[in-house]
Amino acid sequence: MKTSKEDILLTALKLFSERGFDAVSTSMIAEKLDITKGALYRHYKDKQAIFDSIIEKMYELDRERAEKDSVPASAYDESPEEYGNTDLKDFCEFTVNQFDFWSGDEFASAFRKMLILEQFKSPEKMKLYQDMIVMGPVKYSEDLFEEMIGKNILNQKAKKIGARRLAMELFASLSLALQLDDGGEDRERIKEDLKIMINEFRNRYSA
Repeated sequence: MKTSKEDILLTALKLFSERGFDAVSTSMIAEKLDITKGALYRHYKDKQAIFDSIIEKMYELDRERAEKDSVPASAYDESPEEYGNTDLKDFCEFTVNQFDFWSGDEFASAFRKMLILEQFKSPEKMKLYQDMIVMGPVKYSEDLFEEMIGKNILNQKAKKIGARRLAMELFASLSLALQLDDGGEDRERIKEDLKIMINEFRNRYSA
């Protein structure tokens, strides 16, 4: 069967997530796929090109997820009107769905594990980890909550706390759920607990 670019990306990503980027060679990727290095190079010129394509693919999946759940797919400065039209209910549901995505999607789960391994190896990889796994989602949530506060979608308690702390509170629940999943806890139980916590968040701060 012909090996596609998608096959190469997923196989390389899994190896990167298990061993780290530096420990994986193009020979190892080709061997895992049962193809020659020449066949691999017809798709990607080197290991860095594979890594760059993995990042591009992940951003693409992120946009698709956001569009599917009716939340902004772009940064605030690129599309502020999207942030002003987002409902708290939709965003809370998106947060729960993010748990399914980051824990259950084969590509996303391996990507997250890869970045956890790679984050301390260079400033560039730390920035990538922060942008995609930590500060990026927190800033995204903060921008959404700023708009919701301005439109009186959130109550006075939320306004007093402020958008940044709301974002950190919401993200903390998702982050903990993913860490519990990493440790082998029952995924369905974690998801149910997360749903309860997110629903309590919504009830606590909804106007």
